Amino acid sequence: MTREERAAGGCSPASFGGASRRAVADARAAAGCSSASFGSASRRAAGGERADGGPSDDAPAPTARLWRALALAGLALAAPASAAFDSPPEWTQPRAPLPLIGPITYVGTRGLGAYLIRTSAGAILVDATMEENVPAIERNIRALGLKLSDVKLILVSHAHFDHVGGLERMRRDTGARVLAGRGDVASLRAGVPPGETDYGVMRFTPVTQVSPVADGEQVSLGDVTLRAIATPGHTPGCTSWVMHVVDRGRPLEVVFAGSVTVAGNRLVGNRRYPTIARDYRTTFDRLDRLPADVVLPMHPESADVFGRARAGTLVAPRLLRTMVASARADFARVWRASSRAGG
Repeated sequence: MTREERAAGGCSPASFGGASRRAVADARAAAGCSSASFGSASRRAAGGERADGGPSDDAPAPTARLWRALALAGLALAAPASAAFDSPPEWTQPRAPLPLIGPITYVGTRGLGAYLIRTSAGAILVDATMEENVPAIERNIRALGLKLSDVKLILVSHAHFDHVGGLERMRRDTGARVLAGRGDVASLRAGVPPGETDYGVMRFTPVTQVSPVADGEQVSLGDVTLRAIATPGHTPGCTSWVMHVVDRGRPLEVVFAGSVTVAGNRLVGNRRYPTIARDYRTTFDRLDRLPADVVLPMHPESADVFGRARAGTLVAPRLLRTMVASARADFARVWRASSRAGG
């Protein structure tokens, strides 16, 4: 296991989105985190390792205390994201393609998720991550024996620069159709993230062609169909994508999970997103009821995707519910603190 993978669990720099390393270190110290908080040495103590040494279904990944530490330190992140910017190293560290389950292969970097789904009529890409990652993702696609033009659809999780900064370039390079949750389409077209945060505005390259998808809408390519599940809160159009997979005779529900963390979002007095708190609560309730045998998030460390793939434990039916419970508890803490402070 690499140092970057051991950093999974919410206390690594990848958890909070692009402050300088010095600011990250200060915030980690203020939040009481170490670089191995939920890594292999401490996973058992954190309730994240089974007795046989494998990852449990319910290893948590709390992150928001770090965001609060950054906010208390008075740190703001500059816009646009393309400016000189010391992003967490894991976000731009390439890694080889990793076959996961059924037709799904991980093609993202060590810290930002991108998933390729092969179908009988081409391929579907879930998220394009940051602009500087596009060449590495494209190399991974070619390494699988595919041409870039084989990518016919790009599905978006949510309109934040670390997940859509490379979207326009990937769209141009592949010619793929881009689909995103209706509530994020205007932001994607403008290159400006929705809502207000504690860390400022992180712009990204506008996406010139993007089509909205509605909650519950089915998207098909060849023999694969995904269903869009609206999971707003992190952004108004945050979307989780669900597909059915048969793996060695087992029927499984795979969820490409949109983020449910607060992660610097302003919960009180958010003028650009006034329904944010209500949307988070609705999403928590919805995901609590969603069947999910395999969870594939956009930050792989939040579900220990690499470790589970190695251990053969990607099938973890309790994992999504545990992740939601952790996010719900953190949301409640941030909400109370924000309410007392008047936003």
